Amino acid sequence: MSQIVWIARHANRLDFVNPDWFLTAERRYDPPLSDDGMVQAQQLAKRLKQENIGHIFASPFLRTVQTANAVAELLNLPIKLETGLSEWLNPVWMTEEPEKLSTPALAKLFPRIDTSYTSRIAAKYPETHEKVRERSGQTARCLATEFFPQDILLVAHGASVLGGAMGLVGEIAKTEVKASLCSLVKVVRQEPEWLLELTGDTSHLTHIEEVIRFA
Repeated sequence: MSQIVWIARHANRLDFVNPDWFLTAERRYDPPLSDDGMVQAQQLAKRLKQENIGHIFASPFLRTVQTANAVAELLNLPIKLETGLSEWLNPVWMTEEPEKLSTPALAKLFPRIDTSYTSRIAAKYPETHEKVRERSGQTARCLATEFFPQDILLVAHGASVLGGAMGLVGEIAKTEVKASLCSLVKVVRQEPEWLLELTGDTSHLTHIEEVIRFA
């Protein structure tokens, strides 16, 4: 059996471009994409247009949903919100559990969200580095091997992109995967193993970050 799991990191975020946004934001740990991030999301969508993706899953944070929505629009697919792909709920970065838009509120903004989908894996604040890798790795394995045997796209965050890849191919992903903004990881299932074919491809982007920031 052959299957492809694509894992994309969200595009550039507003607080990376304008750090002062954080000071007055209503949901300070849930920034939207920046203007250039919206362009990156469209470039990711064009990169994936010819791929045979059957399902799109996104972390429920706004920036990942916006990134996933660009792809979903071009591929004419729904978006399934999966908590297991969430940001690393790191207490050093976040002084409290991050406030996000509810699923109904997100669905009003992004009608492609499938409100009938039930998230498979939970994410609980606060998390250690080991916990986010375990949680996102379990999510990737669960979605790909237990529920959705088609080619799938996971739209996640720096730590959960890496964790998701590690959950499929093991420790090799720890040194090979470079999860820069709007990068693309490709993992191919060739029974009985998973093979890492792309480790953070950014060839679809006109602008890439020089230093990878996880968040």
